[in-house]
Amino acid sequence: MGNNVRPASLSRINTPELAEKFISEQVSELRRQIGDKKVLLALSGGVDSSVVAALLIRAVGRQFVAVHVNHGLLRKGEPEQVIEVFRHQMGAEIVYVDAVDRFLDKLAGVSDPEKKRKIIGAEFISVFEEEAKKLSGIGFLAQGTIYPDILESDGVKAHHNVGGLPEGLRFELVEPVKFLYKDEVRMVGRALGLPDSMVDRQPFPGPGLGVRCVGAITRDRLEIVREYDAILREEFAAAGLAGKVWQYCTIVPDIRSTGIKDNKRTDDRMVVIRAVNSVDATSATVEEIPYPLLHRLVKRITTEVPGVNRVLYDLSPKPVATIEWE
Repeated sequence: MGNNVRPASLSRINTPELAEKFISEQVSELRRQIGDKKVLLALSGGVDSSVVAALLIRAVGRQFVAVHVNHGLLRKGEPEQVIEVFRHQMGAEIVYVDAVDRFLDKLAGVSDPEKKRKIIGAEFISVFEEEAKKLSGIGFLAQGTIYPDILESDGVKAHHNVGGLPEGLRFELVEPVKFLYKDEVRMVGRALGLPDSMVDRQPFPGPGLGVRCVGAITRDRLEIVREYDAILREEFAAAGLAGKVWQYCTIVPDIRSTGIKDNKRTDDRMVVIRAVNSVDATSATVEEIPYPLLHRLVKRITTEVPGVNRVLYDLSPKPVATIEWE
């Protein structure tokens, strides 16, 4: 792993004082690394890239440009939310790129999880390179890589922001939180003054819903994942679980099952509910969802969006399973 080994000198960031120390050191390092050039930030709106954005604002201010790519694999309403928070509330310069068709066309027929991740990562870089050509002085690409991404990419599964960069990339990478675990990233985010709604936001994978649409991605299954993810988040919020469960999502495997609707046989999709608790994403335990909530979820999932006749509840901890299915 070479330079991707967490430095022994980096103390575990578990207090506000250590978070402030880390921020001070990173701001100095970012200023030294970036100099008078501009840095292009891959802004997904998740916790990791948001913390990187706040660090860059503090370190180099207007020298960075945030690029938000809508690849069609985001959650319902997410692109609009990202623009609202970062452009209108935080005053960041944001370039919005609608690349839905571009990504989904590239992913058509690809079922291997590693190939999907590599395609998404490579396409991201292509988008950034294209956007950089429209700007002057861009010398760096910032990413919200964190340490579990690096650890898992060494034999478990590739992350789009680890080892997926094409040869000849003309940017120098800026990854200020690459040696932090998820709980440390949140601690730093609070010290930077980010709102709780952003810092406590549940993790979302870089490849987005692409790793929750298991197998070859189709637009119909992608919409099923998106709609039922929104329902799950709505029901968890209503039940008071939104801030208590670390990560929860829906997965739609490329499998059909027999069902019954209007006294007729159906051959429809199944939806898997996944809810886990973790501290640093290297291990996770399964959240025990109350049965009344599960029953409400089953009723809504099987009635509100056509094409689903079965709901499953994933009881697998990490390890032996990973948090995401791909």
